[in-house]
Amino acid sequence: MASALTDKLTRLVKEMRGQARITESNVTDMLREVRMALLEADVALPVVRDFIARVKEKALGQEVLGSLKPGQTLVSIVNRELAATMGEGVADINLAAQPPAVILMAGLQGAGKTTTTAKLAKHLIEKRKKKVLTVSGDVYRPAAIEQLKTVTRQAGAEWFPSTPDQKPLDIALAALDYAKKHYFDVLLVDTAGRLAIDEALMKEIKDLYAALNPVETLFVVDAMQGQDAINTAKAFKEALPLTGIVLTKLDGDSRGGAALSVRQITGAPIKFAGVSEKLDGLEVFDAERHAGRILGMGDIVALVEQVTAGVDIEAAQKLAAKVKSGDGFDLNDFLSQIQQMKQMGGLSSLMDKLPSQLTAKAGALDMDKAEKDIKRKEGIIQSMTPLERRKPELIKATRKKRIANGAGVHVQEVNRLLKEFEQMQGMMKKMKGGGLMKMMKKMGGMKGLGGGMPKMPF
Repeated sequence: MASALTDKLTRLVKEMRGQARITESNVTDMLREVRMALLEADVALPVVRDFIARVKEKALGQEVLGSLKPGQTLVSIVNRELAATMGEGVADINLAAQPPAVILMAGLQGAGKTTTTAKLAKHLIEKRKKKVLTVSGDVYRPAAIEQLKTVTRQAGAEWFPSTPDQKPLDIALAALDYAKKHYFDVLLVDTAGRLAIDEALMKEIKDLYAALNPVETLFVVDAMQGQDAINTAKAFKEALPLTGIVLTKLDGDSRGGAALSVRQITGAPIKFAGVSEKLDGLEVFDAERHAGRILGMGDIVALVEQVTAGVDIEAAQKLAAKVKSGDGFDLNDFLSQIQQMKQMGGLSSLMDKLPSQLTAKAGALDMDKAEKDIKRKEGIIQSMTPLERRKPELIKATRKKRIANGAGVHVQEVNRLLKEFEQMQGMMKKMKGGGLMKMMKKMGGMKGLGGGMPKMPF
């Protein structure tokens, strides 16, 4: 996510925090670096100029000059102005209309419109409890209609059939009529894209807009396009009254310019951000939290939301009760912990939301290798019989060989997994009956915390 921009601004943040006092000279030096970082990230020049002017005006005001901690104050100004550039707070999707509320999805080919349509359908079903119908008006791109059918089914919504020999306007009107008769809350219309803006594309989408009178017209833009994304967004804004932007591929190796430019260039708020290829990889866009990520401050709120959504609370409570009662922690429990990690989006997704100083310490960790290791562990346990999972002590040489063959790994990897399991099992035993504090003391966890630590009731 905007890794180059994040790295540069994080370094500047550290330098700014070290300033004893703020002067016009060091503010000018710092802003020169910020300007270069933004331009290299493909942020539009008018946006950069406006941003720098706003930061400079506030940085040289009494708010900073009279501050006891000018470096920290300056960081907060940069953070606040980044958020203001991308739009204040959260812009929720508008469904205040006589059902069905029509949402028109616009954008160029390859931006991720069809997948985003399904992601939005899933979001509306799960978060807003709506009955959703999707339809494809893309009669030009091969397999576009079938793609929407597939992802709509995966999202849990209903798909309205269309064929390449139909006219997009006829398809959309038929879908709207069907949605009214079958009491759908929302109709999502996936429109055709082009490789570049042309007159035919604009006329078609204008006609669709006029006929459907959508409550939302969302422009789907690829964050990896950089400056091109801004030019495209501007052209669509001139053709249509856009109500919101959806930034896709924010998890990719993008330079981040689109996120900072598109709001100011179009005047339309960023409503959603695509953060993974999975259908649940759509986040409501929060400008303040995204600004924090860009500055390397992380997004702890999003991290908590992701973990909470991914954790099976009932399963976690059962495991806690099992450990407390002294029942053995077995390989089924170990497998459950691995699967919980996958449901949370994996290591890389979690790491992306941590502050940069924490991720820097884990910089040597190869995320791809770690993710593969987790999958390998899952495969090894799934190659065991139910009895072996309940009683790992039964797994001797011949069983290890069979399990390794079943999982497609070497016997050494089975041994490594069993050793890791034994270590975790040992930790769980020490937690039985409140032995966690004793275990921490043995590990040196209480060292350096001072002698005034109160005795705990364990």
